[in-house]
Amino acid sequence: MLESLRFKSTTQSKGLEQAITFLLKNKLKKSEWISTIYTRKNGMNKNDWESVPLVDLTWIPEGWWRWISSNRRRNVYPDKINRRHFEACVFYQVRNELKSGDLCIEGSEQYADYREQLISWDEYQQNLHIFCEQAGLLTTAEAFKTQVCNKLESLAKKVDTSFPKNKAVTIRNGEPFITKLKKKKISPLLKAVRKRIEERMVPINVLDLLSDTEYWLNWTRFFGPISGYDAKITKPTQRYLTTAFCYGCNLGPTQAARSLGTVDRRQISWINERHVTEENIQKAIEWLINAYNKFNLPKYWGTGNSAAADGTKWDLYEQNLLSENHIRYGGYGGIGYYHVSDNYIALFSHFIPCGVWEGVYILDILMKNQSDIQPNTLHSDTQGQNAPIFGLSYLLGIQLMPRIRNWKNLKLLRPHNNSNYQHINELFTTSVNWNIIEKHYEDMLRVVMSIKTGRIHPSTILNKLSGYSKKNKLYQAFRELGCAIRTLFLLKYLSDEELRSTIQAATNKSESFNGFTKWLFFGGDGIIAENHRERQRKIIKYNHLIANCVIFYNVFQLTRILHEYIQEGNELDEEVLSDLSPYLTFHINRFGKYGLDDNRQPPDIQFDMAISPHRLNAAN
Repeated sequence: MLESLRFKSTTQSKGLEQAITFLLKNKLKKSEWISTIYTRKNGMNKNDWESVPLVDLTWIPEGWWRWISSNRRRNVYPDKINRRHFEACVFYQVRNELKSGDLCIEGSEQYADYREQLISWDEYQQNLHIFCEQAGLLTTAEAFKTQVCNKLESLAKKVDTSFPKNKAVTIRNGEPFITKLKKKKISPLLKAVRKRIEERMVPINVLDLLSDTEYWLNWTRFFGPISGYDAKITKPTQRYLTTAFCYGCNLGPTQAARSLGTVDRRQISWINERHVTEENIQKAIEWLINAYNKFNLPKYWGTGNSAAADGTKWDLYEQNLLSENHIRYGGYGGIGYYHVSDNYIALFSHFIPCGVWEGVYILDILMKNQSDIQPNTLHSDTQGQNAPIFGLSYLLGIQLMPRIRNWKNLKLLRPHNNSNYQHINELFTTSVNWNIIEKHYEDMLRVVMSIKTGRIHPSTILNKLSGYSKKNKLYQAFRELGCAIRTLFLLKYLSDEELRSTIQAATNKSESFNGFTKWLFFGGDGIIAENHRERQRKIIKYNHLIANCVIFYNVFQLTRILHEYIQEGNELDEEVLSDLSPYLTFHINRFGKYGLDDNRQPPDIQFDMAISPHRLNAAN
C-alpha cells in the first residue's frame, strides 16, 4: 500500500513522510532491529567521524516510544529501532493523519489535500467585505476577537448576577444540576380534538396515499431516463409509484411484484436502476416540502427557522463489508441521519457508517437542502457538542443549540484569566486563548467562504478538524473559537428555561420522526439488504420520500377535519393546534387489502397420487 499510494504532508512537519520513505527502503530486511544512523568522515584525522540520523523520529507518539527505541529517553537519538513496532506505529500514525488532514494522498477523492478545495487568497480578498457584510461578521481579526470576548464577558456577568433567582439550577462540585422540565398536561379540549381526528380520519393504504399525493403534486416529474431520452415505458407514473413504494417500504422487487400482481420484479428493478437517482429523489422531496410549507397548520408547530438533526441505526446484514457494529445503538448496520424542521417535515437525509461521528454532518444541510424552508438554528443530541462544530457554525451564521446531558466533559472558559464570579465561578476552568483565534481568523474565514461558494462541504472540513491532529493550527483555532461560542450557549442554556424547553421539543420531534420513518420501512424485517453504499443511500432517500408523502397527506386530512370541526361551531385555540402532530399511522394499512372469496373451489385431495415411476417400498 505504501508503494502504491503517494503520501504527502499538508503541514510543515515532514517527519512521517520521511518515515514512510525510510520504511520502504528497509522493507526487505528481516532483522528485529534496523539501524537509524550512518557514519561519515568529517575531517582529516583518522578519528574524525560523525553519526548522521537517517530518519526523523520526533513525530512518534510518547506511548509508542518505549516499544520502538532501545533508549527510553526521548532526548537521546537511538542508533537502532525495533522494525516491527516501527512499522505498526507508522501505519497507526498514517491512519490518524489521514483522518485529521495532516497527511493526504495524491489523486485521492476522500483523502485529497482539502486546502486545494478552498478559494484562493486572491478570491478571499476580493469577496471579504461583501461576505462579512452579509454574514454579520467583522473583517479584522482584532475587532472580531474583541466582539466575541465582550459578548462572553457581558453574558457571564449577567448570568452570575441572576443566578440566585434561578431555582431550576444548582451547582455541586463544579457541575450544574438542572431540574427536569415539568410534563405538560393534556387539556380536555386537546383530548376532544384528538378523538374527533381518530373518528374522521379516512383509512387508506400506503400505495393509495402515494397515488393521492402524486395526483396533487406530480412529484414523479423528477423521475425519468438517466440517459436523458424520453421514457419508452407504458404507464410511467404507475411504475414510478410502484418503485418508490417497493424500495421506500423495503418490500424488494420480488415481494412487491407478488403483492401487486400487475408488474414484474425485473420491471421494478429496471426502473430503479435506469430512471431514478438519489439526486432526483431529493428534488421530489424538496418539491413536497415546498408544497407542505403552503399549509397553515404546520405554522402552528414551527416557523421553519430551526431544525433538529438526529441519527438512528438501520440494520444491515453482518456479513457485509460496509456494515459496522455500533457501540451506542448495538448491532450491525449504518446510521440514517435526518434534519427535521420544527414544523415536523424532514428536510434532508443521509446514510453514514456507524464509525463516523454523526455531528460532522450537521452543517451539510446548508448546501444540500434547496427547499423553501431554510433553518438558521440547528438542534441536535449530544453529538453536536463538539467545539469545532460550534466554531464553524458560528462563522456560517448558524445557531447551534444541542441538547445537553453530560456536563462532565464540557468546559466553560473565562473571557480573561482574572475573570471571577460570585455564584458560578466554579463552573469555569481556564480562559480562552484569544491569540490563536486572532492569528488564524483569516484562515477560518477562508474556509467558511469556501463552504458558502460550494467549493467544499462542511462535513469534509469537520472530518479533518478532529482531535487526531496535534499539528493542525486551523483545528486548534476552530476548537478555541468553538469553546468560546459553546460557553456562550451553555450560559444561556443554564439561565433560560424556555430555551431548554424549545431544545427538548425540537429533539423530541426528530426522535419521533425516526420511529415514524421506521414504521413505514416494514418489509424485509427492517433490514437493508443492499451491499452497495450508493444503493443503501438511495433506499434511505426512498424511505424519506415515503415519510414526507405520508406527512403531507396527514396534514391535508387534519386540515379538512379541523375545518369541519370549527364549522360545526366548536372552538380551537393555538395551544391545541400546536400540540397536534402529523406523525399519525393508526389510519394507514401498510400491508394492502386481502379479500376472502366465498366461491373459491380448491381441487380435491388425492393422497395416493404417484410422484415417481418406481413403486415406493415401505420404510422399516
